[in-house]
Amino acid sequence: MGKIKEKKEKRGTIELPDGSLEKSTITLNLGPTHPATHGVFQNILEIDGEIIKSAVPTVGYIHRAFEKIAERRPLYQITPLTDRLNYCSAPLNNLGWHLTVEKFLGIEIPKRVSYMRVLVMELARIADHIVCSSIMGVDSGAFTGFLYMMKYRELIYEIYEEIGGSRLTTNIGRIGGFERDFSDVAWQKIDRFVKEFPDVLTEFENLFVRNRIFMDRTQGVGGISAERALSYGFTGPNLRAAGVDYDVRVAKPYCRYEEFDFDIPIGKTGDCYDRFMVRNAEMRQSLRIIEQALEKINALEGEEATVHHADAPEYYLPLKKDVYTKMEALIYHFKIIMGEVEMPVGEIYHSIEAANGELGFYLISDGGRSPYRLHFRRPCFIYYQAYPELITGSMISDAIITMSSLNLIAGELDA
Repeated sequence: MGKIKEKKEKRGTIELPDGSLEKSTITLNLGPTHPATHGVFQNILEIDGEIIKSAVPTVGYIHRAFEKIAERRPLYQITPLTDRLNYCSAPLNNLGWHLTVEKFLGIEIPKRVSYMRVLVMELARIADHIVCSSIMGVDSGAFTGFLYMMKYRELIYEIYEEIGGSRLTTNIGRIGGFERDFSDVAWQKIDRFVKEFPDVLTEFENLFVRNRIFMDRTQGVGGISAERALSYGFTGPNLRAAGVDYDVRVAKPYCRYEEFDFDIPIGKTGDCYDRFMVRNAEMRQSLRIIEQALEKINALEGEEATVHHADAPEYYLPLKKDVYTKMEALIYHFKIIMGEVEMPVGEIYHSIEAANGELGFYLISDGGRSPYRLHFRRPCFIYYQAYPELITGSMISDAIITMSSLNLIAGELDA
C-alpha cells in the first residue's frame, strides 16, 4: 500500500492519502450468548486492542410480550408472568404485583400478612444480592466465595419451597395474602438462616473487601456520578452506590415498612467496588428487618396471630373443603378460576424496592376482566441504557465486571 505519510482518524477508520479508508478498530460481539454476559443480550463493541472505544447494546433476544399477554388474563393469572422478570428474586416481583392489585381494589391487608410478606421479600433481596456479589467474585477470578454463598441461597430456596411449593419461579402468595400459613418447617428454616447467615456473610466479605486483586479489579471501574445516575433514572443499590439515599421502602412505605428500623447503605463513587459494598451492607439490613418481622409476628395475639389472608372473597380462593360443602364458596371459586370478576375502572401505579431497584406496575382498567394496559417498570432495563457510557474507555475485562456489578438480569430487559 506504500508508506503512509499522513493519516486522519475518523470514527474508527483511518483516511489514507489516496482517500480510501482503512479500519483501525475491531468489532467484537459480546453476547448475545456468552458465558460472561450472564444473560441473553448483546453488546457490539468497537475495540482498539483491549480498549473499548464504543458500545451499542441490543435487547430483544428473549422478548416474551408479557405486557400484552397480561391484557388477556385475569389478575391472579398475571402473577406467574412476574416470576420471569428478575428470576433471581421472584417473590419480590410476585408480592409487588399483589400489592399493586390490592391498592387498586382497596383490599385491607392484616398486620400478620404484611409482616410475613416483609419477611419473604427480605429473604428474596438477600438471595438476589448473594448472586450478584458472589458472581462479581467469579468474574474477578475468585470462585470460592460463590460456592460458599450458594449454600445459603439454597436454604432460602428451601424456605420458598415450604411456603409456596416452588423454588425459582415461585408464584408465591396470592392477591390478599398467602395460599396457606407457613409450615413449622418453614419457620425452623427461617430461624436457622437468621442464626447462621451473619457469620457466613462476614467470612465472605473477608475474602474480598481487602483483597488486593479484587480491589484493583473493581475500584475506579464502571463508576457513575450521582447526577448521571439520576438523569438515567437509576434506583436501588446502583443509585445508592453513587451516594443517593433513595429507597422506596422509606420514601413511599408499603407493607408496614414504616414500622421497621433499618439503615440505607450508600457509597461515594458509584463504581463496582461501591456497588459490591452497598449490596453486602444491604444484606445485613435485611437480616435486621427479618428479625424485627419475626418479633412482630410473635407479638400478635388472638385472631391476628393466625390469619394469613385478607377478607377478599372475590379475589382470594376459598378453602377447598368449603368449596365442596358451601354454595357461596363454590360460586366464588368458579368466578375466580374462570376469570369472571370484573375490575373497577381506573388506573394506578405502585412500586416496591426490589433487589435491583424500583420495580413498578402501571395498571389501567376499563372495567373489564383483564387489564386494559399493564406496564412493568423494570430497573435493569434502565441500567442497561447507561452501560455503554460506563464501559467506554475501559478494557474488555472491566466491561465484564461492570456488567456483574450492575446485576443486569436479562428477564427484566424484555417484557
